[in-house]
Amino acid sequence: MSFELNASLAARRAPLPTTASIDPVTANIIRGALETVCYEATTHLGRAASSPIINQSNERNAAIVDAHGRLAMGSIGTPHLTFVSQLTVRYGLMQQDHFDWGPGDVFVGNDPDHGGGHLPDYNVYAPVYDAAGDLVLIQALQAHQGDTGGKDPGGFTLDATDIFTEGLAIPCLKLVHRGEKRRDAIYLLERNNRFPSFAGDLAAMIGAVEKASASIRAILDKWGSDVVRAAVNQTIETSERQMRQLVSDWRDGSYEATVHIDHDTVGTKDVRVHVACTIAGDQLTVDLTGTDDRPDLVGVWNTFANSRGYIMTQIASTIDPDIVKNEGLFNAVEIILPEGCIAHPPPNKPAALGSFHPACEITEAVCVALSNVAPDRSAPQVYKIGMPNAVIGFDARGQMWMDQGVDCRSMDVSAVQGIDGWGSCPVALGNLLLSQAEDAESRFPVINISRELVTDSGGAGRWRGMPGSRNVKQILEPAIAMAWMVSHDHPISGLEGGEDGSPYLNHFQVGTPDEYRVELTARAQLPAGAVIAYQHGGGAGFAPALLRDPQAVCEDVLDELVSIDAARDRYGVVLTGSLADYSLAVDHAATAALRGERMAA
Repeated sequence: MSFELNASLAARRAPLPTTASIDPVTANIIRGALETVCYEATTHLGRAASSPIINQSNERNAAIVDAHGRLAMGSIGTPHLTFVSQLTVRYGLMQQDHFDWGPGDVFVGNDPDHGGGHLPDYNVYAPVYDAAGDLVLIQALQAHQGDTGGKDPGGFTLDATDIFTEGLAIPCLKLVHRGEKRRDAIYLLERNNRFPSFAGDLAAMIGAVEKASASIRAILDKWGSDVVRAAVNQTIETSERQMRQLVSDWRDGSYEATVHIDHDTVGTKDVRVHVACTIAGDQLTVDLTGTDDRPDLVGVWNTFANSRGYIMTQIASTIDPDIVKNEGLFNAVEIILPEGCIAHPPPNKPAALGSFHPACEITEAVCVALSNVAPDRSAPQVYKIGMPNAVIGFDARGQMWMDQGVDCRSMDVSAVQGIDGWGSCPVALGNLLLSQAEDAESRFPVINISRELVTDSGGAGRWRGMPGSRNVKQILEPAIAMAWMVSHDHPISGLEGGEDGSPYLNHFQVGTPDEYRVELTARAQLPAGAVIAYQHGGGAGFAPALLRDPQAVCEDVLDELVSIDAARDRYGVVLTGSLADYSLAVDHAATAALRGERMAA
């Protein structure tokens, strides 16, 4: 059933019926208006939601889907959510008669086997009808919820073998009927969530899509629904045409890449993601045949919709940013996800951790493959973090609290051609700002002792990866800490001869005789005062390190991003003087001789 449904959900949709003709200027004005509606919806949610993962970290995204289920418009947010929203909505569209769709309705879905990502990503959406009563557009708003009602708080269960362990799966549920909230349905969701903040988050999502729907109705009234349909059609057709033109400029051929996850959550090593990106004229095909399909793997199953969305996230970063990101990209790219592999699992497989891995390895493999034809726009859209440290405890009233580890860090920011890695997060996370230390400390009994960039943790290259950071945190009350560690054996891939990023490391009970490194998974009861330290891997380098400007290496050493030893050993740069008094200088003759020896070897 699931494989058949996925094929139906992903099938190409026809343009909206319209008799109106439209010029490009008008189409772009309407497109801009719809984009503004999406931006306002996400902003409303960010300001009205209660939990830090939404109002601090901004893990939310708005999208507008047309009456045929095509992605018409997305907004600022986490990019992969832009490309997954429409499949949940498409399932709802298939059930219009069964669920009695009408003006003023609001729905929610999160089921991985019915077009969803993983269970924490709730997609709240509302159909918008014109004055004649015809469905034109659907406003969708997707956000990561702090809990899902499953076995473990947060929805991330390390040993889950089915989706039911992880929480409440919702194919399609009506929350508002003709403008009136369904208290029974809303209370059902609230009852299946551990955190009282969820009620406020869900209310904020409903309010945001209702506000956005009213704005869309105003656009329909101003321009007429036929003209809006024509604008949506033209925008999607333009994106497809531009995408195909860009692909036709790439070199024909098949380009393959393989990346690995260190292990699944029970220790099965070297879980494989393989991709072949084939270019034939204006057609790009992304084929994940050869990706791991061992049925006994645990924790590394990505949903069909997520795999499809992550592929498009990477492709979208590789193309001209002026190309509007909508259904036209999916129309221009054939995506092959073999049934039964970890990128297209059988029904009822767990999915929570799959949004980390293999999702990130999918984008990484696509990036490595496409770097053969578009090296100037190749940046891995990954966060190789595994499962961040989640710390769970109870306050004096018995109310559960959970620090989900979404606080600031530097990780996985790889170099691109011409630019060193910079910033605190990979571009895949979009405007996922991550919460401030002060905010987390005000909510939870934790203290952030330090967050420091680690020297030499950025991948060496002509353009250098951003160093990763070491986050040290102390827990003030007894708590449970959970983690899944990956990306130590297989950190982020360097491109065009650049070095890979640095490994991730995680230690519990730091500074005590009981200190230990988390090598696979952990679910540990930690005492008050316990310290955990998480080393985030750095970004990868781009192009060989021996080609880096020696003066740039000297400046890296002065900035303590690169050590004097690494300057010599990894970059072939010989320095004189002292770091202590900032008298470092490049010995150009010795550097040229050393690099000559290295290149000849």
